[in-house]
Amino acid sequence: MTEPDTQVPPTAPPGGGEGRYPRPTVDLDEAEWVWRDLASRASRVPVRDEEVRLAVIAGLARCSGARYGDLLRVTVDDLALDRDGASDGRVVGGVVRVRHGKHRTVRDHPLDAGAATVVARWLEVREELCADLEGSVPRALLLTVHHTHDNGVTVSKGLPITAQGLVLSWRRYVHRTAAEQGGRRRPLPTRFEQVRRAWVVARDAADGGH
Repeated sequence: MTEPDTQVPPTAPPGGGEGRYPRPTVDLDEAEWVWRDLASRASRVPVRDEEVRLAVIAGLARCSGARYGDLLRVTVDDLALDRDGASDGRVVGGVVRVRHGKHRTVRDHPLDAGAATVVARWLEVREELCADLEGSVPRALLLTVHHTHDNGVTVSKGLPITAQGLVLSWRRYVHRTAAEQGGRRRPLPTRFEQVRRAWVVARDAADGGH
C-alpha cells in the first residue's frame, strides 16, 4: 500500500522545499523516460492513485513548463479535453490554463494526446476520491489520495494537496523506481524540478530555432 502523503521515506533528505539551485538538470532522454514510465503506470489495472497524479504532474509540466506552485492553482475548470475525431471516445488532446509565477500570468497550453489521456484517467480517479466528501467538492485538480492525520485528527482524502505533499510524493516514486530498477538505471533526482527543467530547456531551444 502506498504511504500516506505526509510520510517521508527514511532516506529522504530533510526539509520539504525544492531546494537551492542551480542543481544538475537531467538530460532530456532521462526526463522523457520519467514521462513514459509514469504514463505507463497510469494505464495499469489496478492502478496506484498516487502514480496517476504524478503522471498528470509530469504531463502538465512537460507541456507547459509549470512548477509545483503553478500546478496547485490549476482547477478542473482550467481543463478542456478534446475527443473530436476519436471514434472510440479516446482523448486526443486538450488545453490547460496555467497561472504562472507570482504574478499569476495566465497562459493556455496545448496538451498532446499522452498528457490529455493521463489527465482524463486522473479525473476518473479524482471523482472516486471525492465520492465520500461531505459538502462541496474541491475545484483544485490535484487532490490527496489518502487519509492523513493532523494533530490527532483524521483528514479525509480528496482534499487539495500541498506543495509539501507533492514533494514527498515524488520522493516516494524515486525510491520505488530505485528499488524496482536496481542497478539497471542511475537513481532519479530527489527533486522533480531537476526533471521539469529539462523539458523547459528543450522547449526554449525549440522556440529559439524558429
